[in-house]
Amino acid sequence: MSVTLQDVLCSLQEEQSRLKMKLQELQQQKRELSSPKEKIPFPVPEVPLAFQGRTQQGRQVPKFLVSNLEICCPLPGGSALVTFDDPKVADQLLQQKEHKIDLEECWLRVQIQPLELPVVTNIQVSSQPDSHRVLVSGFPSGLQLSEEELLDKLEIFFGKAKNGGGDVEAREMLQGTVMLGFADEKVAQNLCQIGQFRVPLGRQHVPLRVSPYVSGEIQEAKIKFQQALHSVLVTNIPDILDAPELHDILSIHFQKPTRGGGEVEALTVVPSGQQGLAVFTSSSS
Repeated sequence: MSVTLQDVLCSLQEEQSRLKMKLQELQQQKRELSSPKEKIPFPVPEVPLAFQGRTQQGRQVPKFLVSNLEICCPLPGGSALVTFDDPKVADQLLQQKEHKIDLEECWLRVQIQPLELPVVTNIQVSSQPDSHRVLVSGFPSGLQLSEEELLDKLEIFFGKAKNGGGDVEAREMLQGTVMLGFADEKVAQNLCQIGQFRVPLGRQHVPLRVSPYVSGEIQEAKIKFQQALHSVLVTNIPDILDAPELHDILSIHFQKPTRGGGEVEALTVVPSGQQGLAVFTSSSS
């Protein structure tokens, strides 16, 4: 069976049409990868927070500082924060807003109120791959290198063409990983395709993994206010005693069961005219 020129042309046209369709599919995949992904909401696990006596000082105090599992709550001047071992004690004391503290010669009248902390309940994150950047992971825990030394060695190794690398434009130490940014996106793609490397770090060659870098950004965070169940805030304390003496008097008063108190776990006093920050951390830490 002979093949005519017309048959050859038809075959080439079919192949051209197939390649065009394949090219369109690849371009569509590239657009999907290069565009931000769908915003993904996920809940944040609830962690009980407690004041364990740690404070910070500062004149200009923000309303709240939230970082990881720490919440720094401002305390006004003329106040005290008391934390009890049993949350029922705090709840019982809050039933009466005004309390009288016996100073032998007179009574000290103070106000007691609950303390509410901002807690993140849900965050919405969008992510987007970065074609110029990669993540390097797999570092052993006993690596005897400073952060700067580690970044220098990685930049030298992955900056060499013989290792599949190229010009490094950015570098950053992350939690357990390192981000490297390259001038040429083909370098980043090539390194991700290779995947595994043995990198000289100190006196050893360490097996490291290179994977694609995906940047994330928090789009929205939902916050609710949660009462500190173990703690009460004592306010309206007059400036008649110094802080150490007032600390002892309040501690004795709030530990007496006859006055509705109980075992005090932590207590801090902020004198009049001053400001402070009470640091709330995970009660399990």
